Amino acid sequence: MTNTLIVRLMEKGKYVFSFLLCLNSQIYRSNPFKIVSFLFFCNLAPSCKHGHHDEVLQEGDLLFQNLNCGDLCDAIEAVTEGVDGKEYSHCGLVAKFNDTLKVIEAIGDKVQVNSLHNFFARSGDTIIIQNITIGRVKKQYEKMILNAISKAKQLIGHPYDDEFLLNNGKWYCSELIYEIFRQANNQQDFFKLEPMTFKDPLTQSFFPAWIRYYNGLQTEIPEGKPGINPGIISRSSNVEIININCIN
Repeated sequence: MTNTLIVRLMEKGKYVFSFLLCLNSQIYRSNPFKIVSFLFFCNLAPSCKHGHHDEVLQEGDLLFQNLNCGDLCDAIEAVTEGVDGKEYSHCGLVAKFNDTLKVIEAIGDKVQVNSLHNFFARSGDTIIIQNITIGRVKKQYEKMILNAISKAKQLIGHPYDDEFLLNNGKWYCSELIYEIFRQANNQQDFFKLEPMTFKDPLTQSFFPAWIRYYNGLQTEIPEGKPGINPGIISRSSNVEIININCIN
């Protein structure tokens, strides 16, 4: 009776390897009913399988995320709007390195390459994609993608732009995406710049977090200067949002 039940569960289950490990365990060897219970539990755990027609991540995809970095991220999200009203404070570009998809992003102190796992894990996505939004340049512009990726790879190691200013040889996350697609688009803007604001829309006063931040840099807040943010890129008419459920 028990053996038959185990076989049926194995036929339906997605975690046969885990089951075999448990089967070889001294703990489970002594009690076959524990094997059944464990397999039933594993079978309910999150899993992800690609169907024949499901979208998967590919080179050139744009990843939008909420970093949850405290007051500064809250200030960014208060004055920017992402697609479908979502809040984003960071973005990155999917690129291939030796047949492995990774993420090029301006974060920390420089433009760098990180694994998909590390990028998604920041937002709590490890198997199922729930918190990251994925954008893709529309089909009529896809010929630009390889050129844009090539430009991005040339900027790896360049310093992070702490001041959020254009044309200073440094890059913040959305500025990096803006610049590589501008260069790929014959030096013409592909994403739209907008005047930046660092003020609370409710009080029209600078957010205290930005006052402290720029005091630390010993420079003025660049209020009204042209810039870009992840939300602007996510809402661009040149980008479509792709529904992808699983990390590759």
